Amino acid sequence: METSELLKKVRTIEIKTRGLSSHIFSGEYHSAFKGRGMAFSEVREYVPGDDIRAIEWNVTARFNHPFVKIFEEERELTVMLLVDISGSGDFGTSNQFKKNLVTELCAVLSFSAIQNNDKTGVIFFSDQVEKFIPPKKGKTHILRIIRELIEFKPEHTRTDIGMALRFMTNAIKKKSIVFLISDFIGTPFEDALKIAARKHDVVALRVVDPREETLPNAGLMRLRDAETGKELWIDSSSAAAREQYRKNYLKSESELKQLFARCGVDAARLRTNESYVQPLMNLFKKRGTR
Repeated sequence: METSELLKKVRTIEIKTRGLSSHIFSGEYHSAFKGRGMAFSEVREYVPGDDIRAIEWNVTARFNHPFVKIFEEERELTVMLLVDISGSGDFGTSNQFKKNLVTELCAVLSFSAIQNNDKTGVIFFSDQVEKFIPPKKGKTHILRIIRELIEFKPEHTRTDIGMALRFMTNAIKKKSIVFLISDFIGTPFEDALKIAARKHDVVALRVVDPREETLPNAGLMRLRDAETGKELWIDSSSAAAREQYRKNYLKSESELKQLFARCGVDAARLRTNESYVQPLMNLFKKRGTR
């Protein structure tokens, strides 16, 4: 991709997602992802009704008058984007490819994070860690992340979510907000997710295309697995074949929901043919009411 074309794409995504972060998501994000606790801010003179446990004894003794400590929420967080860039991201039959939706999601989450003075880092993964960008603050850092999301070409096509979670758990020592963004097609990963969720606040964002849910009645079709290269012929004019395809999808959807519930992980489903704004807002609001 030419540099001018890349910069134009980065700018387009920045304008759209930064606006969403500022006008729609900023308050919900702040409520949904709270700081690590209360941090000391300053002291002030005691007034009747203050908790005597908050008295700052050193200052009180110095001025011979009671002073109390003031605490405020320690807001600074680390946000990690754990992004599946395997071959299935190149699939899309409606408005966009899955990888394009993932790029916008990462951008809007990143801009929401920096507006709250949070650090953001990224791990791109397939069946190996393809790239690790350590957490940092600032607009320049976010634009680099967007640029990498647009331009980066993975070496591998398959998916190993468990491997990516284990890498993240070992690499990121400080408790973080972890957005696991994937279509969740790949090897089992429950054990790694449980371990990661005990240490971090993990949120799963599942990206799906409508043709993964249902098949059209289009006669004989050749389906190709973007990750393994395997091909399968299916007669989509058969109502029984379309129904079985639908049942397989619903089964995997149910199993994923149960898995996230067992691991204590919040989740949202985002579709390539629909806006991601409302599902994200619902997720943030749900977390903000706890």
